[in-house]
Amino acid sequence: MASSPLFSMSTMKRDSFVMKTITSNKEFKFNILNKLPVTSPTLLLTGENSLKWGQNESLLRNRMQCRAVEVKNMPGYTTGKKFELDDVIEAQQFDRETLNAIFEVAKEMENIEKNSPGSQILKGYLMATLFYEPSTRTRLSFESAMKRLGGEVLTTENAREFSSAAKGETLEDTIRTVEGYSDIIVMRHFESGAAKRAAATAGIPIINAGDGPGQHPTQALLDVYTIEREIGKLDGIRVGLVGDLANGRTVRSLAYLLAKYQDVKIYFVSPDVVKMKDDIKDYLTSRGVEWEESVDLMEVASKCDVVYQTRIQRERFGERIDLYEEARGKYIVDENVLKVMQKHAVVMHPLPRLDEITVDVDADPRAAYFRQAKNGLYIRMALLKLLLVGW
Repeated sequence: MASSPLFSMSTMKRDSFVMKTITSNKEFKFNILNKLPVTSPTLLLTGENSLKWGQNESLLRNRMQCRAVEVKNMPGYTTGKKFELDDVIEAQQFDRETLNAIFEVAKEMENIEKNSPGSQILKGYLMATLFYEPSTRTRLSFESAMKRLGGEVLTTENAREFSSAAKGETLEDTIRTVEGYSDIIVMRHFESGAAKRAAATAGIPIINAGDGPGQHPTQALLDVYTIEREIGKLDGIRVGLVGDLANGRTVRSLAYLLAKYQDVKIYFVSPDVVKMKDDIKDYLTSRGVEWEESVDLMEVASKCDVVYQTRIQRERFGERIDLYEEARGKYIVDENVLKVMQKHAVVMHPLPRLDEITVDVDADPRAAYFRQAKNGLYIRMALLKLLLVGW
């Protein structure tokens, strides 16, 4: 085995340094920002004063990027603290302290999006979006978030039909394959629990972008972030969850997060066929969160700080179109609902909407759903940054 070449420090700048081989006089430039990749030839820092040369040069040529190992004791360089979570799978993972910290990072991301369009925080990282169900806001906001931080995106749309899943490949095999091409996977799947299976398989972070009627944790994060920005507080609020509560993964995840806060009351307003399931009610009760079921949207709207409307999800009814038609159109937010709402209250919706919020509501300043969608960009920028490079 050939001996490793010796290196000397040649030059150093604020965000990079150059190492020169004493024997061959070749120079190699390193980026020393936390965990950003370096360009090949690949050098791994194995200690403060030692370097190891990669032995398989053909492999290095094929894999043109690698991860920089933590550089210690470099002037002007600090290592980001590792994020507490390896994956984002469900809302129960987050405690109140972590939520508050994520929201602070999201505010930083808002400043980056508005003032620093050339951010390179995630330069060299690759995100794979693996969506087995249709998506507009979630998929595009994740892809926008990655690109706005300097990263790149590998994407497949409708993976259920146009990926190897159509050939019968298991989810586990797909994840093992895709993780070889990327640094993080954002996945939407039609089966509840699929994200947990993916996280148990993968060696890189998995973000659950919705798993059937299960959960949608990043939507819940942006929802709580929006409530805080719009209402100014999270303790002591009254929230009305309206529409398809049985199949709505967004309202399930939101209920879990709202339970982290004090003196919160939740109203469930839905047709009988899509009432909130008992597991959420039992969880709220166990956490001391007051909840109430109601059939009167006008009464609930008059009491609440947030009216969170959702779509009746036809795709969850299968062949029971009769049940879908029974539920659809029963509760609609319109100008009459706005009239009874408090001046500070807001209307939210995870989108897309059909006819459950009339278009004349859009002009009211209390219609927060498009601002809510934009907040998804900042939350997802924050999560990608935290999972890949830490605090």
